[in-house]
Amino acid sequence: QVTLVESGGDSVQAGGSLRLSCAASGYGYSGNCEGWFRQAPGKQREGVATIYTISGNTNYADSVKGRFTIDRDNAKNTLYLQMNSLKPEDTAMYYCAAGRGYYSDRSCRSMNLTLFDFWGQGTQVSVSS
Repeated sequence: QVTLVESGGDSVQAGGSLRLSCAASGYGYSGNCEGWFRQAPGKQREGVATIYTISGNTNYADSVKGRFTIDRDNAKNTLYLQMNSLKPEDTAMYYCAAGRGYYSDRSCRSMNLTLFDFWGQGTQVSVSS
């Protein structure tokens, strides 16, 4: 069983930055696609960024391109999301997720929620104008 624990969420003003972390523990994980998702009140959960761990290829939602960066520290088994130039519309609960399966880069880029078997509990990001 794999456990994911997010941290780093906070309340910031527009234009500010945050760095979210997702620490993974446990065993039995051999997937190759990890990502960050978010869910605002009254809205569906949406993909923010994914990373294909075999190649390091990354993919971003259009709304965060150029502002957010996903990366991974393999030694620490930790996934990160650097968020710059934050906007009020970025306000949401942010979740990290990992897929159990062995997927293609194209599948990982799809940000299809059904690919992801392991989810963290979420960390709240609030951006005020």
